[in-house]
Amino acid sequence: MRTAPLQVTPAALERLQMLLDQRGKSSAGIRIGIRTKGCSGLSYTLEYADEKSTFDEVVDVEGITLLIDPKAIMFILGTEMDYVEEQMQSGFVFKNPNEKGRCGCGKSFHV
Repeated sequence: MRTAPLQVTPAALERLQMLLDQRGKSSAGIRIGIRTKGCSGLSYTLEYADEKSTFDEVVDVEGITLLIDPKAIMFILGTEMDYVEEQMQSGFVFKNPNEKGRCGCGKSFHV
């Protein structure tokens, strides 16, 4: 049995399910990727996926399909995805053991 490249907390699963339910049309899942952005160089992306791409890494977690962009897989291995609601902000948080640093605002990272 293979270990999933990404672990997802119950809070993140609940939020993902709510987003999928509110979308108003069916989805192949949620695509997770990485793009060049910010002070440290990389940031995580989340978007609805209307279809699965050929090389997506598919992670099924309790009925929710996560599609990891093939260009991002090496940056995401071992990461935990969480959803946090705080007084001043809320959002998905990625705890990545491969990160070597983050920018001061926490929006971007480097490996």
